[in-house]
Amino acid sequence: MPDPVIETEKLTKIFTDFWGRKKHKAVDSLNLKIERGEVFGFLGPNGSGKTTTMKMLLGLLYPTSGSARVLGQDPSHIATKERIGFLPEESYLYRFLNAVETLDFYGKLFGMARDVRRKKAEELLDLVGLKDAKLRPVKEYSKGMARRVGLASALINDPEVIFLDEPTSGLDPIVSRQVKDLILELKKKGKTVFMSSHLLADIEDVCDRVGIMHLGVLRATGTLREMILIPGKTQITVSGLTDEKRVGVTQAIEAAGATVDAVSEPHSSLEDLFLRVIGTRKEAN
Repeated sequence: MPDPVIETEKLTKIFTDFWGRKKHKAVDSLNLKIERGEVFGFLGPNGSGKTTTMKMLLGLLYPTSGSARVLGQDPSHIATKERIGFLPEESYLYRFLNAVETLDFYGKLFGMARDVRRKKAEELLDLVGLKDAKLRPVKEYSKGMARRVGLASALINDPEVIFLDEPTSGLDPIVSRQVKDLILELKKKGKTVFMSSHLLADIEDVCDRVGIMHLGVLRATGTLREMILIPGKTQITVSGLTDEKRVGVTQAIEAAGATVDAVSEPHSSLEDLFLRVIGTRKEAN
């Protein structure tokens, strides 16, 4: 089996005060393995340690103890940074540049040749739906448009691993759907996506596996199917069933004249799982 693209072992971050005294344990002994081509959803309430974890994986913060590796290297390694993309929760853009100039700027930071930068910028702006607005100053963009420029900037170097912090925050449903479709397209290309979000429906739409953080501790991790499955129960979906025929349907579906369209295992919602794991909702009896 190939090595994980992202791996942490007992990763811990403790913030201290001016005198070096322990003030807050933001991340506590985090163990994670994320394989190539996965879309991994990282969930948790505010203050759970999600952003701190992401900053350590990006090499922006040093861990107090434990280790993290991205693409087989320490996250602070320059060669590693050249192979990753990052969309922060807030897109910080130069207001007087247009979209083409913005992507050209980021391409220069990666040492890309001018013709390569321009070609890549055109491809990405078309991909995120900004081809017709590419020459407008960023200051005239809506939040959704600025978000899409930020996403294009995160992809300018054709990264192998993309970190997305709240990628659909503040977007209307149409743009949000476009961003999620783009994430799925990145997966098809073999990219690895590490996605932090508060929007649980978005996680359900695009992620292969999820991890739920609470108070700095990874409380649960696994595939969506594994984690939201209700064990021991079977769900049957039928059509053509009238109210009169519902009595005794489990014994005589065929006799009632209905057609069984699907048989599957019912699931709780990811929202229910999330609240249950962090202890804010009691299990139903």
